[in-house]
Amino acid sequence: MANINRRRTENINGNFYVDSTCIDCDTCRWMAPEVFTQEGEQSAVYHQPTNEMEERRSLAALLSCPTSSIGTVEKPTRIKEVQKNLPALVAENVYHCGYHSEKSYAAASYLIVRPEGNILVDSPRFVPPLVKNIEAMGGIRYLYLTHRDDVADHEQYHHHFGCDRILHADEINAGTRSVEIQLSGSEPHQIADDLLIIPVPGHTKGHTVLLYNNKFLFSGDHLAWSESLQQLVGFREVCWYSWPEQIKSMQNLANYGFEWVLPGHGRRYYAERETMREQMQKCIAWMVDA
Repeated sequence: MANINRRRTENINGNFYVDSTCIDCDTCRWMAPEVFTQEGEQSAVYHQPTNEMEERRSLAALLSCPTSSIGTVEKPTRIKEVQKNLPALVAENVYHCGYHSEKSYAAASYLIVRPEGNILVDSPRFVPPLVKNIEAMGGIRYLYLTHRDDVADHEQYHHHFGCDRILHADEINAGTRSVEIQLSGSEPHQIADDLLIIPVPGHTKGHTVLLYNNKFLFSGDHLAWSESLQQLVGFREVCWYSWPEQIKSMQNLANYGFEWVLPGHGRRYYAERETMREQMQKCIAWMVDA
């Protein structure tokens, strides 16, 4: 829980606040941008919620903060209502899980609800309210992991739901040796008619992305929207394997069609296909010059 005695002085007066344990992960700022902003190298409240929607978004950010750095002076009366709405609908049958984990530096995870079996994309924290809600939504058939950084509580989800985990062999380490489906090679893997896993080495050697229904791209740490640059980008400063390889991977990815970019880190992005194609070319040009 956040500590009122650690409340940052940068917060505006009022009920919601961010304390000094914030790790500057950006979660609250994109979940409730009308309330949270960046001040220095941490987040802070710059505008207190003034209506029910703003309060709900702020409480969802509070629940999703990986370090429990967001607090309220008064006991939040709507917190259980907000808990019931996580995972939160993004579009169609795709949901944002919330409850980001510090183990993955607050990476977002998503749930795809499908008649053939639900897909959990990367791992959120294993917490009872979220687990209960996922159970009610049909459980988990596959836990797809984009890369080694965002596996968080994958073992607990596997043991609870009996789901098969998917991870590229080049990402396997001591904590993921028991993963059931270990991909190999550089060719795409069609695991179902609507699910295509595409290797994109660069950020890490075995990083992959998931293209669902030729529309939703779950991009891990490979591709995201930059609010400051107002374009799609790769993360040059946190490229752990090879930037030239990541550029090649991005060029390959540009051959696919999609409308949504849903990253682990960074901001989401939606556009019609032609605009998305233009953005991908702009991203590649930016990466080459970076």
